[in-house]
This record gives sequence, C-alpha cells and structure tokens, in this order.
Amino acid sequence: MSAERGIGGPTFAELFTPKIITVLREGYGPAALHADVIAGLTVAIVALPLSMAIAIASGASPAQGLYTAIVGGFFVSLLGGSRFQIGGPAGAFIVLVAATVQAHGMDGLLLATFLSGLMLAAAGLFRLGSYIKLIPYPVTIGFTAGIAVIIFTSQIKELFGLELTGGEPGEIIEKIPVLWAARDTITPTATVLALASILIITGLKRFRPGWPGMLIAVAVTALATALFDLPIATIGSKFGGIPSGLPMPALPAISMAKIVEVLPSALSFALLGSIESLLSAVVADGMSGRRHRSNCELVAQGVANVASSLFSGICVTGTIARTATNVRAGARGPAAGMLHSLFLLGFMMLAAPLAAHIPLAALAGVLAVVSWNMIEKHAFVLLLRASTGDAAVLLATFLLTVFRDLTEAIIVGFALGSVLFIHRMSKAAAVETHHGFVEADRADDDRGDRTPYDESASSDPDIIVFRIAGVFFFGAAATIGSVLDRISDSHKALIVDLSAVPFLDATAANMLEGLASKEATRHTLVYIVATSREIRDYLQRHGIDTPLVFHASSIEQARRDAHARILAGKQGAETG
Repeated sequence: MSAERGIGGPTFAELFTPKIITVLREGYGPAALHADVIAGLTVAIVALPLSMAIAIASGASPAQGLYTAIVGGFFVSLLGGSRFQIGGPAGAFIVLVAATVQAHGMDGLLLATFLSGLMLAAAGLFRLGSYIKLIPYPVTIGFTAGIAVIIFTSQIKELFGLELTGGEPGEIIEKIPVLWAARDTITPTATVLALASILIITGLKRFRPGWPGMLIAVAVTALATALFDLPIATIGSKFGGIPSGLPMPALPAISMAKIVEVLPSALSFALLGSIESLLSAVVADGMSGRRHRSNCELVAQGVANVASSLFSGICVTGTIARTATNVRAGARGPAAGMLHSLFLLGFMMLAAPLAAHIPLAALAGVLAVVSWNMIEKHAFVLLLRASTGDAAVLLATFLLTVFRDLTEAIIVGFALGSVLFIHRMSKAAAVETHHGFVEADRADDDRGDRTPYDESASSDPDIIVFRIAGVFFFGAAATIGSVLDRISDSHKALIVDLSAVPFLDATAANMLEGLASKEATRHTLVYIVATSREIRDYLQRHGIDTPLVFHASSIEQARRDAHARILAGKQGAETG
C-alpha cells in the first residue's frame, strides 16, 4: 500500500482530480463531443432566462446573472468533481443575495462572493465535503420549501405590476401588508403577461416536454411587448438592456473593515453553496449512476465564486434543475457544462438588443414556476407523516427559513435532527448478561427475541459476562453504565463483550476505564472482547491497559483464560 494513500484512504490525486481529466483519460471521441454540444445548447437555452430572472430577484442586474452563469458555470465544469454539474446563479441564493445587497451594497456583495469562494476552496482542500453531505434530509426539504415561499412572495410585486410608494421590505411578515396595501395599483397588462408566461411554461412542460418552455415564454411576451408597445416595466426600461460581452476582470474593493462587515454574508454563501452544490451532484449521481468527488467539487465551486466576483457576477453554485436537464439531454462529461457557458456568451453577444424588450412580469412568471417546482411536495407530506421527529425537524427548518434566517434555519434544523438521532441511537443500545437480557434503558424489560448466553456460563459464580450491543457512545453511556454498576462483588472475573459494538467514543471509553479501575481495587480480572482492532487500540489509548485488564478475541477464549488464572490463584493461595 502506498504511503501517499494512507491506511484505506484515497490519494490526494484521487480526491482532487477534476472529472474532465478522468473523462479524457477514458477516451473522448467525436460522438461524445457531439452529445455534449447538444446537451450544452439545451442547458444554455434553459439557463438564459433563468439566470436573468434570478439576478433581478436578487437585487442585481440581468447582465450580472449572465456573467455568473458564463464565468462561474465554466469553472464549475472545468474543475469540478462531477461529470454533469451545471453551475450558475441559483434560486436558493435570492434571499441571501438580496439581503446582502440591501445591507452592504453591490461592492459588499462582490466582496462577500469573493470571500465565500475562498472559504469553499478551503473547505474542499481540508476535505470537509463528506461532512457537509451529512445534512439531514428533512432539513434540505424544509429549507428548500422555505426558500421557494420567499422567492414567490418576492415576485408578487412584478407578477401584478404593483407600484409601491416606499421600498419593498425584505422580511415576509413586513412585506405582505405592504403588498396588500398596494393592491389598487395592479397593472392588468403585467398580470396578463405573467399569467401567459406561467401558462406557456406549464403547458409546454405537459404537452411538449422537450421544448424550452421558459425561453419560449420569455420570447413570446417580449415580442408582444415590442409589437404592441405595452406600457410595462422591461429589462430595458429598468436596467437599460444588457451589454454584448463580458466586462474586464477586476478585484472587488477590499478593506479590513469591509471584510469584517460582510463576513457573516460570506459564511452564509459558503454554507448554502456547499450544501446546494453537493446536493445537486448527488442528484446527478442518482440519475447517471456515476459518483462525484465532493471535495474536488467544493474546490471548483470556490474557484468559480472567486472568478465570478472578478467579472461582477454574483454567487455561483451547482443548480439541480439545470444539472438534471444536462443529464437528460445526454451529456457525456464536463465539456457540456463548459459549452453551455460558451453558448450563453454567444447568445449575449448576438441577442443583447432584443433582451431590452423582455418584460419583468414574464421573468416573475418564470420564477413563480421555479418556486413551485422547488417544493418537493410529495417528500414534504411524506416527512410530515413519517414520524414526529422528522416532522419537527422539517417544520422547524421551514418556518425559520420563511420567518427568520436561512443560516439559522439550517443550524437549528441540523442540531434538532442530531439530538433526535442521538436519542434514537441511545434507545438501540443494549446489554446482555448470563442471567438473561437487560436492556440499557429498561432493565426490567423482558425481551423474548434475545438469545441468552450458554447456561454453562451462568453456572460459574466466579465469572460474569456482559455483552454490549449497538453504538456505545455518550447518548447510551449513562443507561449502559447503570446496568454495569449493578455488578455484584462475588465474582473474580468480568468479561465485557464489545464484539457487537461497531463504534464507541471517548465517553464510553472513559466509562470502561472507570469500570476497570473499580474492578482493579478488588483484584478482579477484566477481559475486553472486541473483534475490531480499532476499538482495542482506542481503548488502550484511553488507559484501559492495566495489569488486570486483558484483551480476548472471543468470550470462550476469555473464559478459558479466566478459569486458568483463577485456578492458578487458588492453588497458589493453598500452597502458600
């Protein structure tokens, strides 16, 4: 085994080699390139209206959304650990980006994006990708549904063409009364165009699923706006259109005071970006049968965010909908994602004048459909019915996302899910003795499904055998300890069988060390039966290595050795 690899672990190259290198090594021919060209074009058609809509909803310009998809998306595919990941602006970031722009301005947003990129790259290099994927399923469903609700409420103004006398509040509790108060300012034309956009997208999805519904909806409404000179807000009237190329790269304005100011936003971007991108990569794995490299993916996301900020782009992450479209379109490798970025750049250079006629109401309709599709309705209902614990985690995450803060929602949801898991695992731990079965948290329970030890063990009053089953950790230590504390003083040897323990932690090791020390004061032999070498080494590192503590590979071996030592001790005492 190579020293570079370490004991049972992959090498650095295996962890961080971009998937495009893997694809090229396997052989990449004209057929694969043709498939990637078709897939890249398909994804670009989907990404064009979506990138602009997400950027506008985030408080940025439509051009910044395109910069993000072009620059960030290119680096996500070039350096990423997934064959099919498509990067770009994501709906999940709308809330955070809009809040950052409102609090710190566009310069603050670019700096926060830059810093979040450095954090993501560092997280990947420190191999934290496998830990980020441990976010509980109810948490991901809850915060995704919460984000969808916030996205929809953020588009109500444009959906109905409302005119607000003051600014639109960011908090949903404050937003709804303000929107309701402006109900008399509804613009019928905007409402009709938004509804038309929604109907075109949903109708084509049902009857012509292969057609680019979002692009067609935006094109039709833009054509109607231009032909009939409709008096509604458009990209041109609000933003002056979009440029026909990328800006020159430039570092965001950096100062220590500004870094401290935007650091919380950068942390939120990095946390959500890592979760969203790895979740998207997992979805791609499930659709394609491939496996992504999570740490390599985080490094790529980090580089992509840094690059995006240099070109005035906003946050980049892996996008589930566009990644799924890429897989369904027959992509063979990361080249499809890189081509998607190049196609977007081509569209931007050729069609920039036409984009000025796109009505904001139509883009709001696009986001309304996106928010509806983001809610995994079947999974949401299923989790509500599954168990009280799952429902509590789901609802806590959902409600905190909608009414408080996304980062707070993820932290609370993760903590609540962890506590519930610890509680469940502590219930699974049990202790068997030669006197029968004693469950850790219900010592008087009679469990007929357990098989007691051989009766020959119980016929020897000098030896007591305890068998601990399940994960032996701090959550179960107290209840297991209460059983071990009831050991009588009449025995001369104690056998603790850990062969059914897959894992134990420092609390469990400390408990066993205390038990061994207690038995040592009575000159009692203690045998630890553990089939795992890792567990034996871990216990020895925690001081369970006294002269009266022995390690055995089986209960029978421990009993034979204990018998021999007890007999030798008795004979020695008689001789003396």
